[in-house]
Amino acid sequence: MLFTRFFRRIIIKTGILLHQANKDIADATLPRFGNIPNDLTIELPRRIINPEHVFLGDNIRIGPGSCLNAITHYPPRSWLNNPQKDFNSQNFSPRITIGNRVTATANLQISSVSEVTIEDDVMFASSINITDGLHGYENANVPYKYQQIFRITPIRIKRGSWIGQNVVILPGVTIGELSIIGANSVVTRNIPDRCIAVGAPAKVIKKWDNANQKWLTTNGK
Repeated sequence: MLFTRFFRRIIIKTGILLHQANKDIADATLPRFGNIPNDLTIELPRRIINPEHVFLGDNIRIGPGSCLNAITHYPPRSWLNNPQKDFNSQNFSPRITIGNRVTATANLQISSVSEVTIEDDVMFASSINITDGLHGYENANVPYKYQQIFRITPIRIKRGSWIGQNVVILPGVTIGELSIIGANSVVTRNIPDRCIAVGAPAKVIKKWDNANQKWLTTNGK
């Protein structure tokens, strides 16, 4: 019994030390961003591409498995070149901006060829995908990874909103201030301020009634 308690304490202390060591390594190996944020945590493992195009606020917490991908040219690697013919490469000037006190549980995936803006106090659950450009599919005779990026339009997620588990946010979308996007939703069009939207494509199901201080159900349009 005494041995069991002792062994349990050793395991707990070891776990705490490993967690702290992982945090120290994560902090020490952060790349140079487009600005110098204060009190930033992006846990390991992570992937940050072209960090000079990424601008971060203060007191940000992003969990493991994140990918911040500022795409300056496409294709980015030779293995994405079409082996059958020359590929018309594209050049971009992307910008990813993340505001103060933004939090993400894990697996936040942001890809930008134009501009993705996340305002202050946004909360992300796990496995969120945000992209402001799509792989082309105008020609069904060519593998889609060899076609140019198209439908390029900026994305904005406004202050204090909450993005649920497994949400996909597509190009051109603005999510309103203090709005909620339900789990597994695909957001294809703008969501107004102080609304709850769910589904694929996401539709507003509730709006905040400021006069009565409560949520009101809508017809889902």
